[in-house]
Amino acid sequence: MQPKSPSKARFEDLVTEFNDVDGVTPPRAGAGFGRSALRYRGKIFAMFVRGALVVKLPADRVAILVAAGHGAHFDANKGTPMREWFATSPDADPDSATNWSDLAAEALAFARSESGDNSDNSDSADNTDSGGS
Repeated sequence: MQPKSPSKARFEDLVTEFNDVDGVTPPRAGAGFGRSALRYRGKIFAMFVRGALVVKLPADRVAILVAAGHGAHFDANKGTPMREWFATSPDADPDSATNWSDLAAEALAFARSESGDNSDNSDSADNTDSGGS
């Protein structure tokens, strides 16, 4: 059995950190895209791919992170970079601007805003997607 990589251990710590956040589900067993993903209300906001943390953020934020050299646009091995998906460098310093916990929290806030849940500073389920006002 091979020892766990440092980046895999970092991601497992991240899963533990977000495990009790309302609306967040941990990675599922099985194969295929998203098997190593943290989800908010069923939508992926952070995942572990090829040793890197991959997060969904606003396109302009991803562009800033990429321009600063903190990582790259994620391309899912299809050759087409995805505007709203950022992949950290697997060997990124945990204390750098690409701190995994901070990036995942930012991605969760973005997922909440996309779902119409503006309570990104609370872990309660007071907001619903009923469509009414």
